[in-house]
Amino acid sequence: MLRYIIKRLLWMIPVVVGVVCIIFFLSVITPGDPVTSLVGADAPPEVREAMREKLGLNDPIYIQFVNYTVKIITRGDFGNSYITGQPVFGELMTRFPVTLKLTIASVIVALILSVPLGVVSAVKRNSWIDNASMALSLMGVSIPQFWLGLMTLLLFAVKLHLLPASGIAGISGWVLPVLMIGVGNMGNFARTTRASMLEVIQQDYIRTARAKGQTEAAVIIRHGLRNALIPIVANVGNIIGISLGGAVIAESIFSLSGVGQYMLNAINARNWPSVQGGIIMLAIAFSIIMLIMDLLYAAIDPRLKSEFRSKGRLFAKRKQKVA
Repeated sequence: MLRYIIKRLLWMIPVVVGVVCIIFFLSVITPGDPVTSLVGADAPPEVREAMREKLGLNDPIYIQFVNYTVKIITRGDFGNSYITGQPVFGELMTRFPVTLKLTIASVIVALILSVPLGVVSAVKRNSWIDNASMALSLMGVSIPQFWLGLMTLLLFAVKLHLLPASGIAGISGWVLPVLMIGVGNMGNFARTTRASMLEVIQQDYIRTARAKGQTEAAVIIRHGLRNALIPIVANVGNIIGISLGGAVIAESIFSLSGVGQYMLNAINARNWPSVQGGIIMLAIAFSIIMLIMDLLYAAIDPRLKSEFRSKGRLFAKRKQKVA
């Protein structure tokens, strides 16, 4: 298991380097000059030139890229913000907990609501419950997140005054952003759970459990759901990655001080170090989350457990032979 973790951590290095390359060169070819955003379009040429020299924009592109990449790899330095002059990494770290809490909360809420819905839908296959739940799931997947966020904001905050329109001062401030992201996740998890449960409840060990006289609830939960969770856990990592992207929209709609809102403001100001740093941080977070999901997947799936154990025994035997 330890070798697998180290291998996955090493694979994160080319992933991060690839993200750095793509984001850096996309920022280079993107229309717009950050100097214009900082000093204005009417600034004298000497002022503009001095600002370009200060920001390092007069260096050749490959020199800028090498300097930027070396700073990230050796020091974890994402550069300084063009607007505030402060280190981008520090500004991101103050905002990243908001984005992470929003993402994790939306996934947890979606799992709590969708897994029972998917199980009931599979058990009551082709019934009106199944049809209604799958219709709701399809609606959840199909509704655009930004439209849902605006509609819930208009209804619960503007019309009914039940929830705050912006900010996260209390628990009520999290409800609308979590709902906005969680509805789409709920539809995805419900469909995955239903498909997995339909496959599991047709297996021989389910019929054997019923033949032994166990209650239907015990058969479904202890034997069925436990094995059906394997593809669900595998899907959680991908959903978290999608939710990290959805948090950008939610933070802009509900004025949350997270990484998404920070990146959106940076894009409008052509503040490329902040944009690049935000995307790189989200990529690293997604890679770590996928590693955690893989480890959970290995802990749940007995086939992977036995594979890791056999590889560990083989590695130990080889070390003994060498010794």
